[in-house]
Order: sequence, then C-alpha cells, then structure tokens
Amino acid sequence: MTKDQLHAAAMALPGTVLDIKWGEDHCYCVGGKMFCATDGAYSNLSFKATDIAFEALTETGRAKPSKYLARAKWISLDDLAAADAAEVADWIRTAHDLVAARLPKKLRAELGV
Repeated sequence: MTKDQLHAAAMALPGTVLDIKWGEDHCYCVGGKMFCATDGAYSNLSFKATDIAFEALTETGRAKPSKYLARAKWISLDDLAAADAAEVADWIRTAHDLVAARLPKKLRAELGV
C-alpha cells in the first residue's frame, strides 16, 4: 500500500481528521480518537483491530502487537509498502468502525457515523 492509497482510504471514512502528533506521526482520528497511525514516511502502520484479527495477525507473524497499545488490541505492520492495499483498507475501515462505535451517540450523529 502506498502513502496516497492509505491517506485516501482513511480520509474517505466519515468524520476522519488527519492529525500530526509526536513530531511527525500521521494519526487518523474520528471524534478526536485515533484509529490508525503511521510515521511521516508512511513506512509502517498501527491500527486498532478486533480481538480475532489481533490474534490471527500476530500469531501468524503478519503483524506484531503495537508497542504501546497492544493491551487495547492495536497491531503494527512494519512494512506498509509490502501490504495488500485492499486488505489494509479493510483493516482501516474496521479500526474506524471500532473507535467510532465508542463515541457518544450525539457525536456519532454529528460526524455521520
């Protein structure tokens, strides 16, 4: 997946905002909450995953638990360029949905999620 593909996939989701944090990390957020993040070069990707996806991706070695957010079921891909664009876009959509579902009902309505 390329930088442009990742950016387009994330920004196409309702209520998504790009926020630069911690120097140069590009964090995609919905309702002020992150659902995926990458470094400034878009070489890696971390995102929120379902319990099943977390287990499947980490146990098979396709991804690793995220350094600081593994307890919240975040996983990391070390080589974004080698990842399948359609598959990553689906993971990002799921991450967005997981995070958006925990937002207050009124905010979800305002954001269109």
